Amino acid sequence: MNQPNPSATPDNDALHPRNRHRGRYDLAQLAAAWPELAAYVAPNAHGNDSLDFANPAAVKALNRALLKQYYGIEQWDIPAGYLVPPIPGRADYVHYLADLLAESNQGELPRGRGIRVLDVGVGANCIYPIIGHREYGWRFVGTDSDPVAVRVAKQIAAANRALAGAVEVRLQPSATEIFGGVIKPSEYFDLTMCNPPFHGSAAEAEAASRRKAHHLGTGHAAKPVLNFGGQANELWTPGGEATFLWRMAEESAHLRHNCYWFTSLVSKKDTLPGLYKSLQKLRATEVRTVAMAQGHKVTRFVAWSFLTPDEQQAWQAKRWAPKA
Repeated sequence: MNQPNPSATPDNDALHPRNRHRGRYDLAQLAAAWPELAAYVAPNAHGNDSLDFANPAAVKALNRALLKQYYGIEQWDIPAGYLVPPIPGRADYVHYLADLLAESNQGELPRGRGIRVLDVGVGANCIYPIIGHREYGWRFVGTDSDPVAVRVAKQIAAANRALAGAVEVRLQPSATEIFGGVIKPSEYFDLTMCNPPFHGSAAEAEAASRRKAHHLGTGHAAKPVLNFGGQANELWTPGGEATFLWRMAEESAHLRHNCYWFTSLVSKKDTLPGLYKSLQKLRATEVRTVAMAQGHKVTRFVAWSFLTPDEQQAWQAKRWAPKA
């Protein structure tokens, strides 16, 4: 049986056509952008530069290099143990959301600060606001129930001129609410996005971590270290992904006129039937499932709207039409 190579540099040819991270990483170029990365780059068995993706420090250094090289982010750091996101996959979600907006706007990609996006669970890494603003000029409100994540995300937004005035971060004070307490009645968002915690318990999350560690070749430790990290609220929630998304759907129905598209990543195919049933019961006017291929992995997001065709047209004319 062939064992996976933890130092292999992934090939991202299946990513969205506008994704800057298609193809293999140019590690020499990235190390020039962020010299710290050079310490983690070494030749593999074939003599090609490679990175040990089982090493959390290497993954963080890679992210710093990618953010500086492609998005102009000079200051980015997160506390130990917090989620270090795989940037190519995160960028794919943003680009497919841009396509979703374009399909609702006669094929034109709505750009600029007039587009407002709510990122549910922004995390300490603040990755979606960084990519969304730098690629499309959108403004973001990020929410999180973890005070440390909120503080660090605010620091990232404040420390980088490239994000000036584009990112607001709010603490979600309730452990049981998603939109409640953070969206004001008079606020409107063109999109919401979310990468929900998909495990149902700490034990389930740890078991998944062990499987991943084994795949990366680090499975002999008593308690494996996740190369991408993650706090409890980033990895699991009571009832898992299905319960979280049921709550999100229920809350979204109360804000049906405050947002054009509600969206969320859905990790498990088994979650989809229950989510579709909930959205049908809540009388969503449109539901779409968008598949995204990332290497050998296929993931997806579900988008839904409660706006009628007339309301959609009025929204487009008011918020997306080019200003004279």
